[in-house]
Amino acid sequence: MQFDLCGADAERAYQLLASLVCPRPIAWVTTLNEDGSVNAAPFSFFNVLGDDPPMVMFCPGNREDGSPKDTARNCQRSGEFVINLVDEALGQLMVHTSASLPYAVSETEKEGIALSPGSTIAVPIITNAPAALECVVHDIREIGNNRLIIGLVHRIHVRDELVDSAQKRIRTDLYHPVGRMAVPDWYCRTSDQYAIPRPR
Repeated sequence: MQFDLCGADAERAYQLLASLVCPRPIAWVTTLNEDGSVNAAPFSFFNVLGDDPPMVMFCPGNREDGSPKDTARNCQRSGEFVINLVDEALGQLMVHTSASLPYAVSETEKEGIALSPGSTIAVPIITNAPAALECVVHDIREIGNNRLIIGLVHRIHVRDELVDSAQKRIRTDLYHPVGRMAVPDWYCRTSDQYAIPRPR
């Protein structure tokens, strides 16, 4: 079966792409509202883009009325954000923060989410996140109704037990983020992993 995303099936693009291109990592993004309160919102159109310089990108859609979501407004204004990664223990809480709230109503206050100060930027990290990336906005691009926020990663915070400190590597046997699957409510665990050796 074929779907014409530039024609008859254009209105199905989100549902089809989000259900096929998966699992996707989840960026649980914290930003600062104008009054200094903390906004937290999850986005699954997210990934790492490169390492020299270290870059990530996430894509917050617009609200139903076409206005930018709070995260996009805050990134545009302050130029800073944190991507908090999500493990299974935080999954339910992360989903709760996806609810649409009025601007400057803090999801972290509403849900009782503990925060810790950032090291290089003003935006705090979510204390219980297994890892967090402190980012400075490099560029914001709008392509059609897509808004791409590209960030330069300045600092990474990782739970101590998830790091092999001698090798400065992540313990992938212990790090199990959740992944986003099909819309609207599907996620996956990453605890069942296997290796496929690369040719040498």
